[in-house]
Amino acid sequence: MPGRVESYRDLDAWKLSMAAVSAVYRLTGRFPSDERFGLTAQLRRAAVSIPSNIAEGWGRQTTPEYARFLRVARGSLYEVETQLLIAIELGLAEAGETRATLEEVEHAGRVLAGLVRSIERKLDRDPDR
Repeated sequence: MPGRVESYRDLDAWKLSMAAVSAVYRLTGRFPSDERFGLTAQLRRAAVSIPSNIAEGWGRQTTPEYARFLRVARGSLYEVETQLLIAIELGLAEAGETRATLEEVEHAGRVLAGLVRSIERKLDRDPDR
């Protein structure tokens, strides 16, 4: 049985997105140096945005605000997925390693999607929360 969630740090979506940030940083560290201010920076910002928005939404302490920030996190996750596919397309990194990072991001995305659904169901039951 899962433990009680007392903080955003207890959320699997946050933990997995933090791991995805690390994977993105490791991967982009091997991108060509001329991409430092291009796709490398964009990917890192988008990746960092995922757990940051989960945490910020939690801190807002209202269900509608939390749901809104979770949706922003989900948008950033899709941005990271797209940028990783661009990196593969452009040959900026080895395809296998990039795909492994992509799988990690997608796993975080599936868990985040479940959290979003859960919070949205809560809103449907009590929209004034």
